[in-house]
Amino acid sequence: MLSALGKPGADLCEGCGRRLRSPFSFANVPSCFSANMSGYPKKPMTSYIRFSKEQLPIFKAQNPDAKNSELILKTAELRREHPDLEEKMYKDVYRAESRAYKEEINRIQEQLPPSRMVSLEKEITQNRLKKKALIKKRELTMLGKPKRPRSTYNIFTAERFQEAKDGTSQVKLKTVSENWKNLSSSQKQVYTQLAKEEKVRYCNEMKS
Repeated sequence: MLSALGKPGADLCEGCGRRLRSPFSFANVPSCFSANMSGYPKKPMTSYIRFSKEQLPIFKAQNPDAKNSELILKTAELRREHPDLEEKMYKDVYRAESRAYKEEINRIQEQLPPSRMVSLEKEITQNRLKKKALIKKRELTMLGKPKRPRSTYNIFTAERFQEAKDGTSQVKLKTVSENWKNLSSSQKQVYTQLAKEEKVRYCNEMKS
């Protein structure tokens, strides 16, 4: 966000005397930053992330019908072919912002009581894990993540739900459940095999 405003963090926040550099949550976040951050300052973008954010719109304009996964691959290919672009344009900015970020973390830590530090560390860990999971989910979605394999019962339900007699969805599900319980082991084996095939398909597509 600071980069988009065209000013370094120190100049931008000189008036309020504070900057957002740490992963801590506290009430006196300066009002000059977006409320969408929920009180959590962001780490500086890495040189590769900054590089990608600038290159993706260019590739998108050149290839308006391309999928996001294809654009990401083009960005990665450009970085491999011209590593000096990232080095010259972005790494110096990242190093400077990282130094300022670490200095502010140290300053905040020195001001917090030990009890508050412990609770914040737990909160930080939980939020980082959630963020990593969300990022992974988004990346997989952009790359065309396949649907998870259905269970044996789910396959049977999908097949028989439409065949159930008229009634509410709850009534139909109850009917399908009773029919499933009445199936013999040999009849259920058909759906077990279909579930295994779906699992193999899912694993192969995830690897690709």
